[in-house]
Amino acid sequence: MHTQPNHRSVPTSATRGHRAIAALMGSKWVYALVSLLFLIPCYWQPRIQAGDLASHIYNSWLSQLIESGRLQGLVMVRQTTNILFDLILSGLFKVVGPEAAQRIAVSLAVLTFVWGAFAFIGAVGGRRPWHLLPSIGMLAYGWVYHMGFFNFYLSLGLCFWGLSIVWDWSARRMAMATPVFVVAYVAHALPVVWAAGLVGYLLIARNLEPRLRLYVIAASFVAMVVLHAVIGRTMVSAWSPQQINLTTGLDQVWVFDAKYYVVMVGLVLVWGLLFLNLIHLSGARQVVSGIPFQICVISAAGVFILPTTVLIPGFHHTLAFIAERMSLGVGVCVCALLGAARPKRLEMYALVLVAIVFFGFLYRDERALNSFEDRMQDTVAKLSPGQRVISAVEDPDLRVNALAHMIDRVCIGHCYSYANYEPSTAQFRIRADVPNPYVAYSYQQSWELQSGVYVVRESDLPLYQVDLDENGKMVLKELKAGVPCGITEWDPLSETLPAG
Repeated sequence: MHTQPNHRSVPTSATRGHRAIAALMGSKWVYALVSLLFLIPCYWQPRIQAGDLASHIYNSWLSQLIESGRLQGLVMVRQTTNILFDLILSGLFKVVGPEAAQRIAVSLAVLTFVWGAFAFIGAVGGRRPWHLLPSIGMLAYGWVYHMGFFNFYLSLGLCFWGLSIVWDWSARRMAMATPVFVVAYVAHALPVVWAAGLVGYLLIARNLEPRLRLYVIAASFVAMVVLHAVIGRTMVSAWSPQQINLTTGLDQVWVFDAKYYVVMVGLVLVWGLLFLNLIHLSGARQVVSGIPFQICVISAAGVFILPTTVLIPGFHHTLAFIAERMSLGVGVCVCALLGAARPKRLEMYALVLVAIVFFGFLYRDERALNSFEDRMQDTVAKLSPGQRVISAVEDPDLRVNALAHMIDRVCIGHCYSYANYEPSTAQFRIRADVPNPYVAYSYQQSWELQSGVYVVRESDLPLYQVDLDENGKMVLKELKAGVPCGITEWDPLSETLPAG
């Protein structure tokens, strides 16, 4: 008599594979492997293309010249916020040089943000959100990253760490989180203000019945409207109804041009499926009355209601792109809401596919920008050392300001980027306290130089400009007094890429 084999006792290859994956996910080594994976975009090109990063590293070089007494008219001041990333970058610059300093500092910021978001999403959802890593990766390398707002970016990552600690509230946890929020404030104050609002709501909401939380949410909306009115009456500010497009965080994956709409559509479809999955698991009423959904609503309301540009007293330049920056926080809050979903295999594969398309676009575009910067570097190298130079090239159709500060990084160790904006804004530690031969003294002058409307003065000479001729060849021009510097529009992403 033959007995039938007991199939349940014989592990199949699929079962063994699932067990292997589960074992890996439970191992501490998975964090190291995922970290290495997330850092690939910091190293896959000759340079990191991230807008303001070029200005930050240039000013790290200037700081060394100021400390050695070689620059007159520029000073370094003490300040308590909007400085942490610059301190890290400057410290690394002195030890390992500009190229390695950028890669290491940005890598630290990326890992702080990625694992801070991961910890926060896990605290909200009650489990490790491995299925949302593709979403976290796209948000991490989205609009804020490519604008180069790394003090803000680092602060937001630290705030997610702090929020993950205080999510299960206790006095001890709040004491643990407080130093994290203090360090985040040194990086940038804006995410800390947002996080403080969420912590306040969390404390109130946990002690209320779900129906009573609606009154707290309504009161927070009213408070935002009042704050908007107060800011509008007391400060120079700007608000646009278009801010409603920033209330989901999806805009973060729209980085350079229109092709990123494909990624946005793909991501909204997958997030929609995960949200339906969550409703199926818990019920619509339970989801909507839950705190995770409500912090998404409150954060989104803040992005829409509050001004996106504010001129803070004492500054010579507005705190700009507030809504665009904080949409990154909303995007992570949406992921925190979706962290409790139980995704199907198709949804997980779809999310990975969207991420592959996104990073494929980034690789192609960053490669094109590096090629353009190569041309600029070769052109500027023809100048004798110590000259003043500006760039006349811009691409107004790109959502990210990719070209404006490229000249800053090119100038390191060789020339002076005369239009660099940081010293004239009073928002950074390097300040132009008097007119000087190295950088624009007023922000108005810096803006005019960058915009091509500045009329060159005798005191500016000699002043050189990097421009493109009618054939797209990069050239150097020696500017003349009494003549506007001009601007040339160019699409660097449409250039034919070099082979290899």
